[in-house]
Amino acid sequence: MQLKKAQFETSAPSLAACPEPSLPEFAFIGRSNVGKSSLLNLLAGRKNLAHVSATPGHTKLINFFRVDDAWYLVDLPGYGYAKVAREDRSKFSAFVADYLTKRESLELVFLLIDSRHEPQRLDLEFVDWLADAEVPFLVVFTKSDAVSKTKLALHMKLFRAEMAARFERVPEMFSSSATAHEGRSALLKLIGSVVRLDH
Repeated sequence: MQLKKAQFETSAPSLAACPEPSLPEFAFIGRSNVGKSSLLNLLAGRKNLAHVSATPGHTKLINFFRVDDAWYLVDLPGYGYAKVAREDRSKFSAFVADYLTKRESLELVFLLIDSRHEPQRLDLEFVDWLADAEVPFLVVFTKSDAVSKTKLALHMKLFRAEMAARFERVPEMFSSSATAHEGRSALLKLIGSVVRLDH
């Protein structure tokens, strides 16, 4: 799928402030500093579409980027730095939970995992939350250029094993690198297939 135009549309502090749910949406979320903005820029083919920050937890709002007037890339706040009650396993704000569970135009969530690490408790807790809420998602390992192919394969295998213990059908898994421009074609192909099915 070739993209012709990607542009920022709005930042929403609540579900009610989100754009009209008229186009399919693909939301991206992960631990703070997982490389989310860099991946969004890679997919959009623009260097500065999403703001890349060295400060974890920079994204505080739900950011919508309209692509070819056909669908949205949605940038969700990272989890792990929000100040929430201990009993809130989701580790993110209520309005993000509202978006993930109530947004009728949300097609798919891209859960971003840092390739450099073995499965982390916080990520697995979020997987559990998505499963409990029955939110459709797939997994994208970011920063794949920062580890050897052997270590990347190991970390993906370990994460797949954790997923297999939770799901009868393990969600799809991809690897990506904004630095090496890897993973863009596969992810856009998947988005394109969903968008075409939606019409």
